[in-house]
Amino acid sequence: MDDWKLPWDGGCRCGGVRLRVTTPPLLAAACHCTGCQSMSASAYSLSLAIPADGFEVTKGETVPGGLSRDMHHFCPDCLTWMFTRPVGLDWFVNLRPTMLDEHGWFVPFIETFTAEKLPWATTPAKHSFAAVPDLPDFQPLVEAYQREGARP
Repeated sequence: MDDWKLPWDGGCRCGGVRLRVTTPPLLAAACHCTGCQSMSASAYSLSLAIPADGFEVTKGETVPGGLSRDMHHFCPDCLTWMFTRPVGLDWFVNLRPTMLDEHGWFVPFIETFTAEKLPWATTPAKHSFAAVPDLPDFQPLVEAYQREGARP
């Protein structure tokens, strides 16, 4: 756990919402789905899956938004998309890694929805999936990420 150099702090662009991560991430990902392309105004979105008990908002409050208004969280002032709490999967939070004060170390370990990716979009992810991996396939990916994933 020491090699993760925790805790990590971060926040939105305007600083109105701040957050803290106190447990290592489960997985680092890039999602190429057209929904993420639209919400991020980019070729893909980036995520760090953080155990929910190791994530907290330390200043301000987020507001729900996006197409799935019950899971995407934004700063109410600058409207930065900060994190996602997937419905029915309350044991983790998908943090946008660029919300971390120091995020230059981030590298996606997996990429999802490559069937929808823009033809020119590439990532250095070690594992690619046309959609989302089946639930039983996540545990070996998490274990591999714990051994091989990028560290701060």
